[in-house]
Amino acid sequence: MKKFLVLYTAPISAREQMASATPEQARAGMEAWMTWARKAGDAILDLGAPLGNGQTVAQHSVKDAAGNISGYSLLQADSLEAVTKLLQDHPHGRMPDFAIQVFECLPMPGEIANRPPQAA
Repeated sequence: MKKFLVLYTAPISAREQMASATPEQARAGMEAWMTWARKAGDAILDLGAPLGNGQTVAQHSVKDAAGNISGYSLLQADSLEAVTKLLQDHPHGRMPDFAIQVFECLPMPGEIANRPPQAA
């Protein structure tokens, strides 16, 4: 099985989405996600979470992250096509101007993948 990073994009932040939702809307949204999660079953490695504000860290600067990523998940499937098919009826993609991006997690090359992390 291959691993896939799933990024949920939206025109407003996850924080704004949650703050503006009524309790009924929030409950309906979570029910839709849980229905999808039950269908996805073992394909889910990490259902993920909404994301707050981020930072872009470059060689000589740190600044507020640009973009519209509002959440993530980690899934597993045999192929990109299989995980894409699984996401076609995801509740996030049903909302206007909301989208889902999928990236295959590639294995680390050579010995790096087999080396334990070093303590800082």
